[in-house]
Amino acid sequence: MNRLNEYRIMWVMVLFDLPTETATERKIYARFRKNIMRDGFTMFQFSIYLRHCSSRENADVHIKRVKSLLPEKGHIGIMCVTDKQFGMMEIFYGKKLKEKETPMQQLELF
Repeated sequence: MNRLNEYRIMWVMVLFDLPTETATERKIYARFRKNIMRDGFTMFQFSIYLRHCSSRENADVHIKRVKSLLPEKGHIGIMCVTDKQFGMMEIFYGKKLKEKETPMQQLELF
């Protein structure tokens, strides 16, 4: 089986809603966001971050890392989808469908 295919490659999504009413809560929010970005997640939408992973095993490593960063309060969801599923997503800006971008090949160094 091909090591890099659209069913083996995974996307990890972290969806969160953290309290930001006090200065302390805003600091916790910023720390969580900064830490997941340090782990390679990028913003997809406000409070939705994505990370490309070459395999389910690699995704599990990053999911475990996010779980270790969870704050005491707030709602956090972690979802894993295949590259095939992710590629079927339709993205709109208002009513206008965004053109699909040609996916880049992930380079792996060993």
